[in-house]
Amino acid sequence: MVIKDSDFDESLNYALLRGDMGAIWDTTKDQRLMNGTMNPELIQRSKERAIRAQLSSADGDTAETHDQFYRDHKLLLVLFRALAVMPILRSSPGRITFNWRSWASIYAYCFYFLSTIVVLVVGYERIKVLQETKKFDEYIYGVLFVIFLVPHFWIPFVGWGVAKHVAVYKTMWGAFQVRYYRVTGTNLQFPHLKVLIVIFSIGCLICAIVFLLSLSFLLEGFLLWHTTAYYHIITTLNMSSALWYINCRGIRVASSSLSDRFRKDVAIECTAAIISQYRFLWLNLSEMLQALGNAYARTYSTYCLFMFVNITIAIYGALSEVIDHGFQFSFKEIGLIVDTVYCSTLLFIFCDCSHNATLQVAQGVQDTLLSINLLKVDLPTQKEIDLFIQAIEMNPAIVSLKGYAEVNRELLTSSIATIAIYLGVLLQFKLSLISQQMPVDLLENLQKAHAH
Repeated sequence: MVIKDSDFDESLNYALLRGDMGAIWDTTKDQRLMNGTMNPELIQRSKERAIRAQLSSADGDTAETHDQFYRDHKLLLVLFRALAVMPILRSSPGRITFNWRSWASIYAYCFYFLSTIVVLVVGYERIKVLQETKKFDEYIYGVLFVIFLVPHFWIPFVGWGVAKHVAVYKTMWGAFQVRYYRVTGTNLQFPHLKVLIVIFSIGCLICAIVFLLSLSFLLEGFLLWHTTAYYHIITTLNMSSALWYINCRGIRVASSSLSDRFRKDVAIECTAAIISQYRFLWLNLSEMLQALGNAYARTYSTYCLFMFVNITIAIYGALSEVIDHGFQFSFKEIGLIVDTVYCSTLLFIFCDCSHNATLQVAQGVQDTLLSINLLKVDLPTQKEIDLFIQAIEMNPAIVSLKGYAEVNRELLTSSIATIAIYLGVLLQFKLSLISQQMPVDLLENLQKAHAH
């Protein structure tokens, strides 16, 4: 369901008209009348709503004025554009767009071409190492380094290919914040978001450098100059996790603010008009939550697959070292553990922040609706309350990657279960190799003893 500007305006204007008519004709309620005259506070609120109703979320300048979310997380979008992952631009006030022939896209093509040369050179070196490897376990270690190069070749598909959908989703934020102001009379604020993004941006780069240097130091055959092909890949993976967290945090803050304003407004003036406005505003927020998952479906589907494969192979490598040599805590074991912890942390952040965001979307407004005493409100208000509750039930707060997976903590637990299954299969294969190798080693030892 997509709420158009015309639909929202029509519903808001109808709600305002109905509220004004109710204020004029409903002369029996003490809430609206004081000694035969209308409550001055309610008159002032009606006037303010009428003034805010003049605003249009379709107007670019108006959206630019109220789009605090874009101003706060602009740095993150700039960094993704610098890494040639998401070449979207603020082409006009209140509008984020994508064009295959824009200067950002041309820069992305050039950056990608140059980085691909480096990746191919290092990839060729890594494949040569694989070809020279005889042991199965050493081959597994070599595969890890090749896998870390794969996300580079996904960028045109998971980045540029979804940039148009991402631009639409980002533009939706401006329209939503105008509508939020029209209904609540306050601008939506995101406390500490800008500071968090600066910290995340610096932290993503530092984590990438530390992670790659530690692997180069701990694992054999991973030369220092090989890390040059991985810096932009690891930084992009880190920032993808940060971007998802920021988007989920934005949804969570918006839903919390909406529920707080709804509770306060209903306490002052519980009418059908107020509830109708908030119902459409909540539907708009629910629509944005769904648009988040749909816009980034390709990006984070491949992201999860990458983490899943990496965690499985890294844990297997560490367990294989333990089976062969015991708990020696060698550099190789520590390097594989670092890889496991790194990928597991990113996967946890991705699943957990989505879970927390979806919990907030419906909970606050639902609690307020259920707390209203239906015996003290008129019939139109009761109908609006029923419609609001039905809207919440029919639009569950979930983040779905276009139906492929729902992003929540259940995705994390199911991933752990699947990883455990594959690890069992790999370890069985490992033990079978050991059992086959033991008679050969025993025969060689006997031959050596007989020779002596």
